[in-house]
Amino acid sequence: MRAITAHSATPTRDPRDLPRLTTTVPKEYVHRASLAEVFLSSCTPRAGLAYTLTGQWPRAHTYFTGPDPSSHDPLQVAETLRQAGILLAHTELGVPLGHHFVMWALSYTTDPAGLRIHNRPTDFTIQARCTELLQRRTTINRATIEMTLHRDHTPIAHGAVTFSTISPAVYTRLRGTTTPPTSTSTGTGAGTTPPMTPASVNRRSPTDVVLTPTSHPHQWLLTPNLDHPVLFDHTSDHIPGMVLLEAARQAAHATTNTPHFTPTNTTTTFTRYTEFDQPCTIEVTHTQPDNTTTTTLHITGHQQNHTVFNSTITGPTT
Repeated sequence: MRAITAHSATPTRDPRDLPRLTTTVPKEYVHRASLAEVFLSSCTPRAGLAYTLTGQWPRAHTYFTGPDPSSHDPLQVAETLRQAGILLAHTELGVPLGHHFVMWALSYTTDPAGLRIHNRPTDFTIQARCTELLQRRTTINRATIEMTLHRDHTPIAHGAVTFSTISPAVYTRLRGTTTPPTSTSTGTGAGTTPPMTPASVNRRSPTDVVLTPTSHPHQWLLTPNLDHPVLFDHTSDHIPGMVLLEAARQAAHATTNTPHFTPTNTTTTFTRYTEFDQPCTIEVTHTQPDNTTTTTLHITGHQQNHTVFNSTITGPTT
């Protein structure tokens, strides 16, 4: 038998003729450092600023998991919408890689039955449409994108993101050369007070807890673990919006004090950058039982006497 060497072996097929198999989109297009955190696999343009995206959620995730292991975490929907908006901006709307994104609003509504985990990963499609586009010179600098997630041709969630984009040069003029802190307690103001227990905010691991109690029963300090591999997946000069969404959710759990509370409907607006080197207070300002089974909470974040975000969260309590 003749030995096959690098010189004698010849390919039997042109690699360009090989079938296209499923892969994730490049992580750079969704602003993630870890390939494992990329949930999207394709994007196809349609007519009229409409697009179809595909993706997949794993059956188990290291962070996006709630107290009920049989369902996907609703906050995973929010992260998927975030990724979809950034992907569309880079691949379809002409925003160059390296531009910075400022998230102004993110909302989502989920169908709990549609988030149930089956015996295989969850494949989904997203029908997306740009409803607002503002352009400066040749680059889109603000967009609103509305999206509906489908699983097995059935809608399971819908939502929207609004963001603006900033070139590296302009961002440097706005933000300077801010360096992310290396200490997990920089600027929190929590002192020696221990953070909330995981059970009190419906988390499993102490490293997932982002709140520390204060003397006020409905007010907490934002104290995330800056080494968290998902919440701080990539370097940033400010607290990411997804951390603020998680803070709002944990505040809602701590207030309702029930393991059954699930944030099925969330609307959040962001008004300022949340800085690392200043204490940020998370406060539940209003709680409204909608009926015997559903509660709506209004949550705000404040830093240096400025509001940095507002969130309204609705979910079942039984």
